[in-house]
Amino acid sequence: MKSRTACYNLDRREFLKMAMTGTAVTAGVLAGFTGIARGKARFELPPLPYPENALEPYISSRTVSFHYGKHHQGYVNNLNRLVKGTELDGLSLEEVIRETATNGNEAVFNNAAQVWNHSFYWSGMKPGGGGRPTGRVAEALASSFGSFEGFVERFREAAGGRFGSGYAWLVREGDSLSILDTPNAETPLTLGRKPVLTIDVWEHAYYLDYQNRRGDYVRAFLDHLVNWGFVAENLG
Repeated sequence: MKSRTACYNLDRREFLKMAMTGTAVTAGVLAGFTGIARGKARFELPPLPYPENALEPYISSRTVSFHYGKHHQGYVNNLNRLVKGTELDGLSLEEVIRETATNGNEAVFNNAAQVWNHSFYWSGMKPGGGGRPTGRVAEALASSFGSFEGFVERFREAAGGRFGSGYAWLVREGDSLSILDTPNAETPLTLGRKPVLTIDVWEHAYYLDYQNRRGDYVRAFLDHLVNWGFVAENLG
């Protein structure tokens, strides 16, 4: 599929050659919830933007409890353990991701990227969200995909077609938007693209609620959960 092909056209090792202007803007937006500071501070699990039960009935409090409290927290704990006493100790989360995207340190990269990806995912949802956006978000989606329905079709295709674990993303490339899907912990931050919205399609994100019906989870995300205000902020 086109979305998967787009993901693999840029290797992470090309990251340092890319112009990261858009990514820098996103890093600024994320500063409020990454929970990271310079000066050898420990990485911390950022607070959820809402109570654990706030996304029900579309994502249960049980799923959020495991996903946020076990998986996300586990990535934070692993990252602290892996960077302690190394040259990475004291760098920001985005700096750790950039460094390990090119130096072959897969263990640190995977955990750092998962801390970032999950924080971005949680902030992209809200109670009573989803549905059809208005204003500049609606205009941007129509300009890039022909219509809101065109965006939904492409996003659902990317999220449903991602084989195994990973994410589907709405990203900005220059003045236009596009969709890609990434495997495992990969992130658009290492592909020179600015993340605007993501859905986590690792099984732990939806299996307790939807079992093997990933498509139903993706539909619920789009219809009832997307935080279009967050998307608008990331459009810049």
